[in-house]
Amino acid sequence: MTRPCLFAGLTLAALPAQAQIRNAPAPRALEFAAYIFAASNVCGYRIGSDQFEALLAKQNVQIGDVQPRGPFGNRVQTMFTLMSNQMVQNRDQACLAVAGEYGPEGTVAKNVLLPAGQETPAQAKPAEPTKPQ
Repeated sequence: MTRPCLFAGLTLAALPAQAQIRNAPAPRALEFAAYIFAASNVCGYRIGSDQFEALLAKQNVQIGDVQPRGPFGNRVQTMFTLMSNQMVQNRDQACLAVAGEYGPEGTVAKNVLLPAGQETPAQAKPAEPTKPQ
């Protein structure tokens, strides 16, 4: 009598773990997020959030999934650390390469990484002229 109950308990206990594995983002999506975060950290780029989220969405990933407190944040953090360390060793070439891929004139995607002082189109709203009183 205890064997069927034990088997059923083990089967039910395994279901949430299987669901987590089945719904996990593709490793390439996690690597992409870590790469963008590392480039931002090492090179001082700002992340164009709309473009970044759009690229993640194409890979069926939400930004909350890859952030440090997200369900896959630990994996991304580990990759981020490794990539950052690698980029720091050859910072100039790494920053040029990542800007060529994801910068304003990027060959892979444009405006995912922006220079530190550059505003995104949504932020660059002209100031309203003051009305004389």
